[in-house]
Amino acid sequence: MSREQKIVYGKLVRDRIPEIISADGRTPRVRVLEAQELLPALIAKLHEEAEEVASAEPGERLGELADIREVVAALTVALGFTEAEVDEAAAAKRAQRGGFTRRLWLDEVLVP
Repeated sequence: MSREQKIVYGKLVRDRIPEIISADGRTPRVRVLEAQELLPALIAKLHEEAEEVASAEPGERLGELADIREVVAALTVALGFTEAEVDEAAAAKRAQRGGFTRRLWLDEVLVP
């Protein structure tokens, strides 16, 4: 008697993942998230993708960055913003507080 193995993921996946799983002869069980479930799922996905960038081999990092960009794009829509608004906010923040080009690491601040 054949026994199916079940692998539990419990996470947000890209739209085509279920069809890719099916094409591999496996059976995905998915559901569409309710509106109130989307934001926490996207934030969890952003954390997951950030961890994957941190642990990726150099040759895998571009794909992981692409995943982060896709999650940020979905978060942008879920939060009711446009990409242009996010770009403008990033530019304003960069003008006010700078970017990360100087690679500065703040060790400590002495307070008199």
